[in-house]
Amino acid sequence: MTKLKGQCLCGQFSYESSAEPVATMVCHCKNCQRQSGAAFSVNVIVPADALTMKGELKRFDDKADSGNIVVREFCAECGSPIFSRLSVNEAIAIIKAGTLDDTSMVTPGVEIWCDSKQDWVAPIADARFPQNPS
Repeated sequence: MTKLKGQCLCGQFSYESSAEPVATMVCHCKNCQRQSGAAFSVNVIVPADALTMKGELKRFDDKADSGNIVVREFCAECGSPIFSRLSVNEAIAIIKAGTLDDTSMVTPGVEIWCDSKQDWVAPIADARFPQNPS
């Protein structure tokens, strides 16, 4: 098993996951676009209890289009987005794929919130959902 390791831009915060990813997905929701500063966010989902962390994070509680709260965690020093967590499922942590030291294992299998996808973005994954899958 390959451990997932990553860090923020300045290196003040780092993490490691002892578990394999549960899923890798692309989110096109407007809040992920704003939070990432890009057309979409690539997310690697792992069990929250598999994470070990070093450094300080700040958080922002974001009300998503679904009505649920998404806790967005970012480096307290440089502001790099690191994790998202869902108030409706605290058992998972959503790692922002761009923070991984090695992204060779990142292959998105699902796209969500395609209703908000920017028009110029071509399909990325075979499974696509207008919003969250039920």
